[in-house]
Amino acid sequence: MSFFAPTPVFMRPGIAVVRIITGTLLIWHGSECFDSEKMQLYTGWFVDKHYVQPAAWAYAGKIAEFLSGIGFVLGFLTRLAALASIAAFSGIIFLLGDKGKVFEGDQHPFLFILLAIVFYCTGPGALALDNIVFKRTSVLK
Repeated sequence: MSFFAPTPVFMRPGIAVVRIITGTLLIWHGSECFDSEKMQLYTGWFVDKHYVQPAAWAYAGKIAEFLSGIGFVLGFLTRLAALASIAAFSGIIFLLGDKGKVFEGDQHPFLFILLAIVFYCTGPGALALDNIVFKRTSVLK
């Protein structure tokens, strides 16, 4: 195998490492749903935008981050976790943030969307419960 060849190198383990790190970050971000002070701040953003049920929107986003993070770390229902992550961060970008200006203020949530798209397209990689649940021969492969 040549270094410059276009074939994947350690793709499944590499995807697994990126998935687990991304999931850990999402759990950290989503765990703010257990911090009432932070959630009041996030709810205030929806109040400022005149949303009905602003607390429900704030909690829905943070819970989606938290649960998709758990899904990514475990490699469990990875594609569903990716869709939840895409929905949560799209909401941040288009409902709360700079209205889709991903080259300016919304780069951070946009990167989470891009990573979720990668996991949706590739699957979880190695070290994933999806490999057991969906009958792949080994969790390590």
